[in-house]
Amino acid sequence: MRPPMSHDLRHSVWRGLKVGGLSILLVAFGIGGWAGYLRLTGNIHEVETGRVFRSGQLWPSQFASMIRAHDIRTVINLRGESPGESWFDQELQTAAARGVKYISVPMSANAEPSPELLMKLVHALDTAEQPVLIHCEGGADRTGLASAIYRYRRLGDPPEQASGQLSYWYGHFPWLFSRTGAMDRTFWRLVGQSEATGTTRQRVSAQQKPEPKMNVRED
Repeated sequence: MRPPMSHDLRHSVWRGLKVGGLSILLVAFGIGGWAGYLRLTGNIHEVETGRVFRSGQLWPSQFASMIRAHDIRTVINLRGESPGESWFDQELQTAAARGVKYISVPMSANAEPSPELLMKLVHALDTAEQPVLIHCEGGADRTGLASAIYRYRRLGDPPEQASGQLSYWYGHFPWLFSRTGAMDRTFWRLVGQSEATGTTRQRVSAQQKPEPKMNVRED
């Protein structure tokens, strides 16, 4: 038989469990608070200054304001088509009214996309007229993947640097019980395939890019 656990040992174990549990709760509250803040503010960031923007699902007024303020020419919606849903119908209406091209790529944050779907995303990022707005629901996972791919392929960032678009700063949390690590695996899968075939990055210089259109106010 095992000797009984001493009172001091039981006390130390119980104290360790309490401290560990409290630490997990504090981390969880911190993560939840930051994620909540990003959701409320739209999680709007620049991927490339003046050319490519990323966000979560914006309120209709936010979306329209974003289109106007940055003269967005293409929207890449990573939630896919959702006819009848107010957010989708309103985005289509706003985009059409402003002459903005609207591309839907139906992705999941919790599963790696098929090769065909991934290539559809890559093609959209490579060919979309800029300035571009990329968004999903939270702006953290699917949008993070698209942003990382853009930085890697179009701007020539090293993959370690480009993968920073998939980070906690943008609300991406692939640990514990989250399945959003699928986005990280997808990015590194693309990097591996690109390097294996010798088509690593499309280094597009500033001279090759058209200058973003300037907003001109008409009085």
